[in-house]
Amino acid sequence: MKIETCFGIFPESCMKGNQVKDKHRSSRLQAGIVTFITLQLFLIMNASAQEKRPLSPDQAIRIVRIRDVLMTPDGGKVFYSRTRLEWDKNKYKKTYYMIPSTGGTPQQFIGKEGGEGFQFSPNGKYLSFLREIDKDMQLFLIPVTGGEALQYTKHKGGIEEYKWSRDSKQIFFAAKDTMSEKQQMEWEKGADAYYVDEGPNGKLAGRWRNLWVFDIESKKEISLTKEKFLLQDFDVSPDGKYVALAAQPNNRQNYPHLSELYLYDLDKNSLKRLTYNRAPEENLKWSPDGKVFLYRSPDDKEFDLHNGFFWIMNPKTGENWKLTAQNRGEVDHVVWMPDGRSLLFNEVHGTNVNLYRLDIEKDTMTPLTNKTGTLRALAFSEDRKKMVYSFSDFNTPADIYVSDVAAKNEIQLTYANPWIDKEVLLGKGEVLRWKSPDGTEIEGIFIFPVDFKKGEKAPLMLDIHGGPSGYFGNDFDTFFQLYSGLGYAVLGPNVRGSSGYGDEILQGLMGDVGGGEFEDLMSGVDHVIELGHVNPERMGVRGWSWGGVSCGWVVTHTDRFKAASCGAGVFSWQAESGPGFNFDVSLWYIGGNAWENPEEWRNHSALTYVKNVETPTLLLHGSRDITSSTNQSMVFYTALRDLNVPTRFMKFPRQDHGVREPRLRRILMIEEIKWMQKHIFGKEWEPPEMKHDFSQE
Repeated sequence: MKIETCFGIFPESCMKGNQVKDKHRSSRLQAGIVTFITLQLFLIMNASAQEKRPLSPDQAIRIVRIRDVLMTPDGGKVFYSRTRLEWDKNKYKKTYYMIPSTGGTPQQFIGKEGGEGFQFSPNGKYLSFLREIDKDMQLFLIPVTGGEALQYTKHKGGIEEYKWSRDSKQIFFAAKDTMSEKQQMEWEKGADAYYVDEGPNGKLAGRWRNLWVFDIESKKEISLTKEKFLLQDFDVSPDGKYVALAAQPNNRQNYPHLSELYLYDLDKNSLKRLTYNRAPEENLKWSPDGKVFLYRSPDDKEFDLHNGFFWIMNPKTGENWKLTAQNRGEVDHVVWMPDGRSLLFNEVHGTNVNLYRLDIEKDTMTPLTNKTGTLRALAFSEDRKKMVYSFSDFNTPADIYVSDVAAKNEIQLTYANPWIDKEVLLGKGEVLRWKSPDGTEIEGIFIFPVDFKKGEKAPLMLDIHGGPSGYFGNDFDTFFQLYSGLGYAVLGPNVRGSSGYGDEILQGLMGDVGGGEFEDLMSGVDHVIELGHVNPERMGVRGWSWGGVSCGWVVTHTDRFKAASCGAGVFSWQAESGPGFNFDVSLWYIGGNAWENPEEWRNHSALTYVKNVETPTLLLHGSRDITSSTNQSMVFYTALRDLNVPTRFMKFPRQDHGVREPRLRRILMIEEIKWMQKHIFGKEWEPPEMKHDFSQE
């Protein structure tokens, strides 16, 4: 049994609500005059020491992130983690805290060994989490009032997703099936060959994943389902008698739409299948009265491309119905209101994120907050009267706040990166709109250079988001600020295919990969040139994932950019039809498959037009990427090199579809900036000397 002490004081300097008011106005005025004079002398004498500078790559990797945010059921406390850089160990380390929801001094919680999958028990007595023990994730509980974290489970093969029963007496969990001891021993000795895409295997070896239940008091576990499926999501009914679950029959990467809904009856120990379709179901949540459950799916028959929808199912009758009011953009952190008559959730609307309420009976939606920026409710009190949310915008890194659900009477709980306010010059941002050649209105983010002066024409960095259903929002973007600090204006268009603008824009890319989105990008570039902000002779383009796909299309269809950086892209859809993640290309964006529709797959691939490239192009890719397979960049690089186009290809060892390790993230930023500065300005660039002592954070 693992035991640890959880206490430790964290000296937060920015807590709000702790100011003391002066009693006498005259004393306050005199003190203010003295303070003002003293401050002015201090600023004059220390101007150079206080001078702000643009964001550097070394500062960008240092930014502290607030994660794992929870609120106790009674709304009295908030739990969260701070993710900070450990440079010497080449990793990010989390520390965990509990703080009163009224503000105050956070208390360090659960100790240095950490965990993941944090939840409060419904009765509010415990914080539960998973921690790795002997290579398996096991369940731990610690009293909310502090004390010792105790290991509760010793499940062979470990625990994955888990949910508490409403009475806090049981925990239901998903776990992979295990081999016999003999089979496991042989596997570990090297008998680990497997058939791809057969049974529970995908591109990598897998195991079936089933449902279990663990009793808190007796510490006994029971296997519930014993199916040949992969449990994806589940929720436990309020009375603890049923479990609604979603599961897939195989692990093929490009077949998520084969997920189906099931109902497990604990009294009868029986499993009933509820759906028979080709649409993915996810995010299951029982209503407070336990009569129906909520789930997300684009359709009840096929995997169509939509921004919605919520569905409600009566599992006893099999009847389901669709709620159509939510259909604008991506949603997250969905909860029922206690009376079961409405839902709360965050939704993307254009470049902003806010909290909304959906009335189920009327099927109407009402905004509860109206912030310009990214407000994301992360957790609620059980009565839904309080919430803890994060907020960020162009110039504000995310911190967390407590308020009512209208974001009124807010109390700021964290100030994770005070050094940004003190040390860093930031580029100001605004939202622009323009018309694409076919009349489609496109919106985008525009960040001015930090030293921009009216009438000047700045070099431009065109940034292309991933997805393709991603979006650029009004939040703090380190790459935008890095390039702003280097004197660039940055344009981030939300081209057709983006979320946040309804189905018309989301579906606008269907059958038009490369075409319409290219026009959206280039018309945006023309728009900022017409505004007089940009020097058209000094422009670069960058993108990652689908942004890398579009980056490849841009450099094969225009020579207007002096340099390009294309990360984790796909350049030949035909060659990606097995190795990568491309069900969306088959179902929507191109259609069919590479052997039945070869001309279209070829026509929408950047490699087909690679002879047109004149732009010096940097290619970046994680060596373990199976979303956009690594050899895609190798193919494009080989063609460019053989065509004598200036090009380099950098691989990032151990990384998959994103670059996670701090040292590699730093290298990516530095090498990309070097490439841009060399080919846009014709100069060799070196990063500022790393002066910060990361070991002291």
